[in-house]
Order: sequence, then structure tokens, then C-alpha cells
Amino acid sequence: MGELPLAGRSIVITRPAGQADSLCAALGALGAEPLRFPLLTISPVPDVAPLERMARRLGEFSLAFFVSPNAVNLGLDALLRVSPWPAGLAVSTVGKGSEAALAARGFGRIIAPDSGFDSESVLALPAFQAAAVRGLRVLVLRGDGGRDLLGDTLRARGALVEYLTCYHRSGPVDDPAPLLARARQRRLDALTLTSSEGLAYLEALPGGEALRGVPVFVPHPRIGERARGAGFASVITTAAGDSGLIDGLVAHFSARNHNTYPG
Repeated sequence: MGELPLAGRSIVITRPAGQADSLCAALGALGAEPLRFPLLTISPVPDVAPLERMARRLGEFSLAFFVSPNAVNLGLDALLRVSPWPAGLAVSTVGKGSEAALAARGFGRIIAPDSGFDSESVLALPAFQAAAVRGLRVLVLRGDGGRDLLGDTLRARGALVEYLTCYHRSGPVDDPAPLLARARQRRLDALTLTSSEGLAYLEALPGGEALRGVPVFVPHPRIGERARGAGFASVITTAAGDSGLIDGLVAHFSARNHNTYPG
């Protein structure tokens, strides 16, 4: 057996706590040393009254769109404490993690793109075209803030859209000193970035310029553009999801090893 493809590689995982386990396990199985440094902290909203009011109105909507696994889990936790899910309320999301979260809650019919992991991919679905959504009430469950492209486009197509904030997002709480020290010692091989908002917190991190020389792996071109604009010297855009990041890391370091150790 040959050496594992990521043997000895120190790879920073910046996903929120509770959302990085599968990626860290997969990288570890390939020989990497996963280093967790969550750039986003996810917490329940302090005031649950708006969620409780919305729970009593769910029957008014035809479609509920969950932007993330956090929206699924924290949103449903709050809503279902007050009222059962209406039988006629369809659910939609984007990303395999969010689909899995909805499936784990018992939803069998989930409207989601087979490929693509962003709002643009959702808006291309037949169920989101003007003829399908005109006049429908759509509920978008998300964290505080976020992109408005989905809601704005659906409104332009004739839907009646409301947002429901299900969770609060804030910056990192872990001490960055050990991570920055490793960066200064050139003991980090890669940094994964999976959200533009997380990148914003990284940019604001005191001493974060030490990370600018670490190769950055991103699963979406939009995040890659932000990373280049933030001054990262090496930005590698991979396919979406955990599998895309893993394949990109393996390809990058396999090629690097081949170039460094020919023959």
C-alpha cells in the first residue's frame, strides 16, 4: 500500500462547530491532520416569539425553503414545539447536508437541485419558475442576514415571500493564537473556506494576515473571488460539498508531490 494521499498535511476546517465532523473524519482517513477553527458561531435566536407566531401561520404558505442545516434544525425545533407541520406545505433546500437534515426529520419529498449548491441553482428549478410560483406564499427560513437573491427573484416572479430568522450568526470564539502561530511557522498546508461570511470574520481577525500565504480551498467561485480580494495568494476552487473539497485537496497535493518528487 502506498502512502495516504494527504499524509502529514495540516488542513484548517472553518465550518461551524457541529458541521465539520464528517469532513474532518474523511480528511483524517486520508492521512491529514484536520485543525478545527470555526469562523461562524451558530446560536438560537434570543427571542423566539416571532418563530412561535410563524408556527401558527404555517398553513398560509405553499412552500418553505430552508437555506442550511442550521435553518432546518433550529427552525423546526422552534416551530414544531408550537404546531405540527402542515401536510400541504412543501419543503425545499439546497445542499446535500440540508437535504439530509430534512430527511432525518421525516420529510420524504424535498425540492432541491441535483447539482449546484447556491441560490442560482434553486432558481433554475421548474418549481421556482414564474408559472409555478406566481401567487404562492413562500417562507424562507434562514439565519440573521444572508443573501436576498432568492427572495428578491421569487418576488419578481410573482411570489409572496416572507423571511423567518431561525438562528443567530456571530464570529469565532476560539483563540486564534495557536492557528496564527502555526501559520507563521509555515506549519499549515491548506485552509478551507465554505462561506463568504466566514471569510469576512477571517479578514477581521487580528493578526490574520499571517494566513494569507496558506493555500485556500473554496467550493464556490463567489467565495474564491472574495478570498482573492482579501489578499490570499493561492485560491483553489473545487467542486461543491465535502466531496468536492476532498477531491480538490487530494488532486492539489498529489500533483505537488509528483512535481516535488519526480519518478
